Formats: sequence, C-alpha cells, structure tokens
Amino acid sequence: MGEDPRLDAARYRVDKLRRELGEDPEADEKPRDAATDAAAPTAHERALYVETVIQQAIRRGDFDDLPGYGKPLEGLGEGNDPDWWIRRKIQTEKLTGLGPAALTLRTEHAEFAERLDRLAREDDVREYVDDFNRRVIEARRQLQGGPPVVTPTHDVDEEVTAWRERRAARLAASAPPPDPAPKRRWFRRR
Repeated sequence: MGEDPRLDAARYRVDKLRRELGEDPEADEKPRDAATDAAAPTAHERALYVETVIQQAIRRGDFDDLPGYGKPLEGLGEGNDPDWWIRRKIQTEKLTGLGPAALTLRTEHAEFAERLDRLAREDDVREYVDDFNRRVIEARRQLQGGPPVVTPTHDVDEEVTAWRERRAARLAASAPPPDPAPKRRWFRRR
C-alpha cells in the first residue's frame, strides 16, 4: 500500500480489469524487493484499510437492519462519563456488591434499617452492626484512591434499641385486633 489511498484504489481497479481481460496484472510491474514485501503495514495503512472496509459495508447496506437503527443513542447528552458502559452493565444485569468500597458502603448505609429489620435475633443484629463498622474502618484505612469513604459507623446499642422498637411496632401492627364482647346467640338450647 502506498501513501495515497486514491492511487491504491485506482491500481486495484486497473489490476482487476486486467484480470477480467485475461492479462497478467503483474506483467509490467517492477520487481519487488524482499524487504518491502515482508514489512508490516503501518498504523496509517491499517486505518485506511479499516475505513475502506467500513465504507464498503455501508454502501452494501450491511448496517441497515441493526437494532436501534435510526434511533438516538441512549445517554448521549448526559455529559462525559468515561465509565458509562460499566454503569449501564451493572444496571441492566442488576449486579450488586461491585465497585469501590466507598460506594458499596454508602449504598449499604442507605439501606441499613431495612437490612437490620430482616434479621430475627438480637445477636444477629449486633454481629451485623459490628461487621459493618469493621468494614467502614477498614475502607477508611485503604489508600487506593477513588472516592473518599464518608460513611459513618453505627453505635451497636443504639441500633439494637431502634431494631427492638421497630420490631415491636411491626408485631403490634400485624397482631389481630382484640375480640370485642362475645356475640349473643339468637337462640338458646334447652
């Protein structure tokens, strides 16, 4: 390949026409050097080749029936987020527990009361709060970059007390109302 893609395309067309007419396309070509033949194409030549192949595929209509054809790209005007594809994958696959500790701990902190309410025993609540506090402190000690860890730790006794109160309120709300005065029978057995 040469430096000018138009010249290369013209040579290609001439060679193709010669082959169709039965002539040898390399008859008047100058002898090639072995070093020139073995040289790998440059990055510029590869880019030109790729662009040519893409343009030919567009002209053939290979890209016409792709999903989303003619529709705007999702999230195109939302700013420049280099990790957009990771966020979209996490959202579409509904993946959890991924990402830097600072972000996962923030999410867990936002759902803290709901997570505690799913536990049935006080010992499990204490163990969960201790584990959460340990992970927050460990994340603060890490110096790996990323967003800062601003998630607060929780007092174990306060969380247990709040858990007990929420549990008692749920049990009171789910208990059947007290039975009013017994119903009188319309008839009596004799």
